[in-house]
Amino acid sequence: MSKTKTDVKLFNKWPFADIKVNDRTLETYINLKPIIVPHSAGRHEHKRFWKTSKVSIIERFNNRLLSPGFIGGKIRGHKSSYNSGKKSKLLKSVENAFILIELLTEQNPIQVLIDAIINTAPREETTKIAMGGISYASAVDIAPQRRIDLAIKYIVQAIGARSHANVKQFEENLAQELILAANNSQESRAVKRKDEIERIAVSAR
Repeated sequence: MSKTKTDVKLFNKWPFADIKVNDRTLETYINLKPIIVPHSAGRHEHKRFWKTSKVSIIERFNNRLLSPGFIGGKIRGHKSSYNSGKKSKLLKSVENAFILIELLTEQNPIQVLIDAIINTAPREETTKIAMGGISYASAVDIAPQRRIDLAIKYIVQAIGARSHANVKQFEENLAQELILAANNSQESRAVKRKDEIERIAVSAR
């Protein structure tokens, strides 16, 4: 007997049915297709825009955590244990972090992740414009797809920074950062980074 879409749960634990994207501008770009294990074996690789239409947002988040040296390369002296292709190990850690999120918030951890991404997606940034040999910064709006890419980037960097020289387990730091970002708390490093980018853009208008 085949499963329907409503029967499919992430890690056979969390349903996708009631997940809401509370930002209409990002709704099209967040793939919430029900999936048990967020691993597509790279079938979207080298195909333009497939990460938006074909890849689950949870897998995109996991893949960013796996990027070689992405966490460690941003923090001097820190080396991520998840940057060597051990995706099965990372998936287990993400599952444990989601269990912890559910215990602490009594919410579906998928919803917490989506809220965290929305709250850390900047709306404006600056770009350099050169005219007559003079360059200056100007504020520009950010495309929805780039907003999500930047949000995932800021969250992963915040998790890495939180994990550096911290006695807590990786899963605890991951859960803590997602919960803080989902609550739009200033204690979240990712939210602070988003606010900083927008503040610089406002001054460059």
